Amino acid sequence: MIDRPRYTIGVDFGTESGRAVLVDVADGREVGIEVEPYRNGVIDTRLPAPDGDVVLGPDWALQDPDDYLEVFRGAVRRLVAGSGVDPAQVIGIGIDFTACTMLPTTSDGTPLCFLDAYRRDPHAWVKLWKHHAAQPEADTINRVARELDQPWLPRYGGKISSEWFFPKALQIMRESPDIYRAADRLIEAADWVVWQLTGRETRNNCTAGYKALWSAADGFPESRFFEALEPGFGAVVDDKLSRAIVPIGDRAGGLTERAAGWTGLLPGTAVAVANVDAHVSVPAATVTAPGTLVAIMGTSICHVVLAETAPAIDGMCGVVENGVIPGSFGYEAGQAAVGDLFAWFVDKAVPPSYHDLARSHSVSVHEVLADEAAALRPGESGLLALDWWNGNRSVLVDADLSGMLVGMTLSTSAPEIYRALIESTAFGTRVIIDAFEAGGVAVDQVVACGGLPERNPLLMQVYADVTGRSWRVAASSQTPALGSAMFAAVAAGPPIGGHATIEHAARAMAHLRAETYEPTPSHRPVYDALYAEYVRLHDLFGRGADPALKTLKRLRFEALDASNAAETAAR
Repeated sequence: MIDRPRYTIGVDFGTESGRAVLVDVADGREVGIEVEPYRNGVIDTRLPAPDGDVVLGPDWALQDPDDYLEVFRGAVRRLVAGSGVDPAQVIGIGIDFTACTMLPTTSDGTPLCFLDAYRRDPHAWVKLWKHHAAQPEADTINRVARELDQPWLPRYGGKISSEWFFPKALQIMRESPDIYRAADRLIEAADWVVWQLTGRETRNNCTAGYKALWSAADGFPESRFFEALEPGFGAVVDDKLSRAIVPIGDRAGGLTERAAGWTGLLPGTAVAVANVDAHVSVPAATVTAPGTLVAIMGTSICHVVLAETAPAIDGMCGVVENGVIPGSFGYEAGQAAVGDLFAWFVDKAVPPSYHDLARSHSVSVHEVLADEAAALRPGESGLLALDWWNGNRSVLVDADLSGMLVGMTLSTSAPEIYRALIESTAFGTRVIIDAFEAGGVAVDQVVACGGLPERNPLLMQVYADVTGRSWRVAASSQTPALGSAMFAAVAAGPPIGGHATIEHAARAMAHLRAETYEPTPSHRPVYDALYAEYVRLHDLFGRGADPALKTLKRLRFEALDASNAAETAAR
């Protein structure tokens, strides 16, 4: 008999910070939330001091693994201490991570960037999910996979992304052979964090399946494929990874004495196998069966939908059996810039008068723009955008694409551009939904979660209007962390107050908000016409007929390389 309430902690490692949530296992009530901003944030121009003279090239995005440990030493410890909950009542901890975010380590898990001998080499650091400098390696992998008719390629829509594990690993080997040789392990940051908590290396099936070409049926691609990419790369799996892959929902181990000291929890507290931030959000948004797409909306969007079978779908990020919910095939797609796109506009391109107005009313610039943009009718701005400010993840899978805004005049206003950018991301989501349905995967309704849905009603209504579907919103403001706490309850198990399955945990702990965003019938004809033009531009500039965007990016990189070379020579 369980005589006192039981709790679990979910820790969501995002792009800029880590968020820890303490959750009541019985009903999903969030008892407390703590956030730990990463001290070094996203490292995309220079390595942190004292190595700040090491300049990074275009499209680099690194992180410091010590920032992840500080989330446990800071946010989790504050959460436990401030909640008043007896640590003995906390029966498990689970984590989720952006992916693919990977790093090289020694055999005992020490990141190479912690070692003086390697600290000045950028390849010794964590490569964040949005590190796109491995695009040449992704191109090589896609070309060789087609030439060798690799059977795994259709599972990923026929093309993999530079964001994934093996392009990043291959980039390390090609550009820094010393780091590649010194790395006993190449590992997802999600699995590395669990290793630090438990003292045991554990690799999860979610990141392995979606980001590292693994499947339960076939394992990793064969060694001859990797050797065809680069001589000496054929042994990458056996030398640097592990073929022992553990299902999400399992118990990875218990907290070590050291990790218990970091967190304020008891040694031996159950630690769940790691998960991906988007995928762990699906059951936290109440979804455990096919037919409902979950849109995890933040700096980017990840779209996840379940299916009973696994037809090949063009341009999807991947389909993995048991990768989201046991017993289902989980499909992933995504858009690489959404919240980041709106933030770019506010930070870089909105006139000062809107910032002044926001300050005078004690609201955000986003709220000022959204209020004026909401008064516009669909099509009234005369604008159309391609939402590729950070490349295209689905369905074109091309990090070399860039954004576009057309239709501007001397009377174009900031709210009109803001609405056009929102509409462009909604059109990108509709492309993904259309691809799912064309491939035989039903999308009847959508549940959104993440920071954007709760802050921007205009965005939610535009998405409903553009896609022609009902949109609901998850009740939790920290859905990934809640999902990690739910999986922690499963890892702990019923005997000590946890849950037997993730479906059982979802029924008890996950909830939706009351409001529903329904499509506005009168808006549909205009949005259908705008969408047709979006698709025309999407295919013209994204499928190779017009290379203008790639030419512009190539010229930019050549100029940046020349500037960096000149700066290095001057030093």
